[in-house]
Amino acid sequence: METTAVGTRVDRALVDQWRELTARQVRIGNALEQALEQQHGLSCQEFEVLDQLAECAPEDKPRVQDIADVVSITQSALSRLIGRLEKQGLIERRLCEVDRRGINVFLTDAGRARHATARPTYCEVLAGQLAPGDAADAAAPKRGLGEILESRRDTSDRHRYGATE
Repeated sequence: METTAVGTRVDRALVDQWRELTARQVRIGNALEQALEQQHGLSCQEFEVLDQLAECAPEDKPRVQDIADVVSITQSALSRLIGRLEKQGLIERRLCEVDRRGINVFLTDAGRARHATARPTYCEVLAGQLAPGDAADAAAPKRGLGEILESRRDTSDRHRYGATE
């Protein structure tokens, strides 16, 4: 099947859009990670688990599997993360009353307090990173790896052969 010029433009636009989306996600994730760690001693994933638990009604009894369904980490990594949060006294694990094989997870008072102090930081970072018409995003060059490497080659060639701009 032959690709038309229009198909190439459409494909390129989709790829560029995907790359822009993933780059923005990484920038936001890094900003959240840095702010939460520095100001509250929490990783972004730890905060996400606390945040999800904080949104539960008092009568809810979330299981580890329920949390795994809404946070973007593996169940194995989640189990280790829950262990760290429990060791810090931020959450408590209890055997599920309905199914003794399951584990319910609850925020402790300390976990609620840490979440309450970290939530404004989280929202501030999101507001700063997701602001409409973000000048940093608008000004960021939208170039692919090939273009970046070509630009480096051109610069390297100019320096190598003594050319000046």
